[in-house]
Parts: sequence; structure tokens; C-alpha cells
Amino acid sequence: MVRTALRVILDAEPDLTVVGEAATGAEAVSVVRAVRPDVVLMDVRMPEIDGIRATEQILGPASGSPSGPVPRVVVVTTFENDSYVYDALRVGASGFLLKRAAAEDLVAAVRLVARSDSLLFPAALRGLAAEYARRRPAAPGWAGRLTEREAAVLRLMATGLTNAEIAERLGVGPATVKSHVASVLAKTGTRDRTQAVIAAYESGFISPR
Repeated sequence: MVRTALRVILDAEPDLTVVGEAATGAEAVSVVRAVRPDVVLMDVRMPEIDGIRATEQILGPASGSPSGPVPRVVVVTTFENDSYVYDALRVGASGFLLKRAAAEDLVAAVRLVARSDSLLFPAALRGLAAEYARRRPAAPGWAGRLTEREAAVLRLMATGLTNAEIAERLGVGPATVKSHVASVLAKTGTRDRTQAVIAAYESGFISPR
């Protein structure tokens, strides 16, 4: 029923198409590898293998192929303050969405993650980090390798600003910000903005409170 509702909502949008569905975590991995979607909506609690492990397999080293880029995963969950959600974000999910979210929020989330230009619900991510990041070992000492401008960009990324908004805040061009973001991801060893911000929280570079 949930998958049917999601399909109806997303297929109603002229720029979005649902290309596959899966009933279990294992099936999700197979379907994603077969159809190569841009965005995956992943239930965090799935039969056979859970959404965390399925996300890890989808985004792991074996996931890339000449047929297209690695998809972005959005975790769909009932409760936002959930260790499962945080674990899914740590293994590579780009954001999460509550099952009770309005249809327009679902559509906006898919478009935002597809663009990878900002964070989904930065305040909620900060809350998850405050709850769970302090229980994790600190990230490697990459902070000293960031330039002053890269450090400023990372802090602004954590607030959920887009590249254009960061550029306006810093008085530079969007292309410059894009270059700084790429450098931040490389130095933190992360694949996208969400993982970079989590690394910043876990290392103590940014305080979640």
C-alpha cells in the first residue's frame, strides 16, 4: 500500500518516473542494479536484509558501472529520531523522509536529492547527530587539512544552505563554492554533503548543539 501511494504521487509529476519497486532489501539491491535509478526511496526496516545493509550494498564499490552513476538513497522512516536512520546516513544515504510527510514534501525531497545541492532537513540531521554521533569514535583528523574558506563552506553546508546561498553569504561565485564543496568531500573522504556534515559532527569540528 505504501509503495502504491508513493508511485501514484511521484508518477503524477511530469519530471519524475518510478522505474522499479521492491518488497525486500535483497530485492531492492537487485532492482537498483538492474534499472539504475537516480534516486532510491528505501524503507529503513526491510525483510531479508534491512534498509541499512541494502543501502550499503547499493552504494558500495561494486555498485558503480559504465551504465550510469551511483544512485542517491533517501531513507523512508516512521520515526526521525531513530538510530537506524542515523546508521543509514552514515553508510551513504543522502537524507531521510518521514512516512507521514505530505505529498509535496516527498516530491521536493526527491528533486532536492537528485540535484544534491543541499541537505534534507538539516535541523533533524543535527538532532540525530546530537543523539548518536557522540557514541561513535571520532573521525580522522582531516580538519587541519581544510583551508579557512573550505571550513567556512562546510559549516554553511551543515545549515542546509544551497551552493547559491553559500556563494551569496561568502561573496563569491557559485562555481567557486562548487569547487570548495568538492574539495571538502575529498578531504573528509565522503561521497556527498550529508556524509561530510556527519563527519563534521562526529569529529567535533561542528557541535550538534
